[in-house]
Amino acid sequence: MNYKLAYRIGFHPWEDAEDQLSFTERITELLEHEESGLEPPYGPALDLGTGSGIWGILMAKRGWQATGVDLVDKALQRADERVKDAGVDMRLVRGDVTALREAGVGSDFRLVLDTGTFHGLSDAEREAMGREVSALVADDAAMLMLAWTPRRRGPLPRGASRGDIEAAFPGWKVSDAGETGFQAPKPIELLMKPDERWYRLRRG
Repeated sequence: MNYKLAYRIGFHPWEDAEDQLSFTERITELLEHEESGLEPPYGPALDLGTGSGIWGILMAKRGWQATGVDLVDKALQRADERVKDAGVDMRLVRGDVTALREAGVGSDFRLVLDTGTFHGLSDAEREAMGREVSALVADDAAMLMLAWTPRRRGPLPRGASRGDIEAAFPGWKVSDAGETGFQAPKPIELLMKPDERWYRLRRG
């Protein structure tokens, strides 16, 4: 999908998830699980394909040292405005998820969040993303990944299965999976059948 064009023309329906209680409750539950038994600050967290920074800001508000990375300048401009409005400390980096070390995003991340980047990548890009993430996380890191069910969808994300995810992240294990609670607009739901799933991966 051409995210540069999408942000240029103002097409970013994925931001609607912020207004859906079922989705925000689910992502909050997932974050609470990672925070269980700990006290803030919880440590470094990386938001892959942060877009306008919605979920990175949520992590920062909860006590994570959040870094958001994206390749789309317009998205990062929106994210910068949101970060300032929210009054949180969140670092924004322009970079490609397949070259995170080159982008200088940081290291020793305890939590990685992907709300829809991996499932739109090519096989080679997925392998590169898995390699880059694995090089920058702590030994006990966890990852929360949203992915559509695999299906041909033209220019939209093709989706990813559990097997696809595990193949791109050797040394990680999917320890949990479940629905996201997101309600797509009816035309998208009927035509694209996203059937979104959350996957939780654990390093080691």
